[in-house]
Amino acid sequence: DGLKERCGPELERVKEQHGFEDLQYLRKTLKIDYATGCKLLREAGVEQDDYEDLSTENEKKLGDIVKEKYNTDFFIMDKYPLAVRPFYTMPDPNNPKLSNSYDIFIRGQEILSGAQRIHEPTLLEERAKAWGIDVKTIASYVDSFRNGALPHGGGGIGMERVVMLYLGLPNIRKSSMFPRDPRRIAP
Repeated sequence: DGLKERCGPELERVKEQHGFEDLQYLRKTLKIDYATGCKLLREAGVEQDDYEDLSTENEKKLGDIVKEKYNTDFFIMDKYPLAVRPFYTMPDPNNPKLSNSYDIFIRGQEILSGAQRIHEPTLLEERAKAWGIDVKTIASYVDSFRNGALPHGGGGIGMERVVMLYLGLPNIRKSSMFPRDPRRIAP
């Protein structure tokens, strides 16, 4: 609501060039777990196992399903399978096949991915070994937790993706002041 109030005229100018539907969202953000997302896909006839990663196509389909069922373009999905997340992602204490991780979606596309990081050196070493990572190559990272690094989490957001998806733009280059690609490296 704040964005519409503060930037209404600018949004209307963009809408004139790239007609888009206003982003639908709930006052209390919808949060579903990964298993629920997979179940919604299966109910719609899409093959999706609870422990396999979502393809881009399935993410978009899930966005359509969520929009139809919950009337929102914006949602959070958490408790991803541990096997599809980086080695340093904290396992779920209630189910070791799952992780304390999440993605945030707009219009069926991920804009942010994040997780609680493993902060216990022994567990971190076990997970690295399970992924075939030589612990010596990450010794300084592991040692940071032996030397006082606190439990933490993190996430990465793609602001140009947020703008592109919020405005319904056809290409991410439309949301960047100076887009880069193989043919353009300078403004």
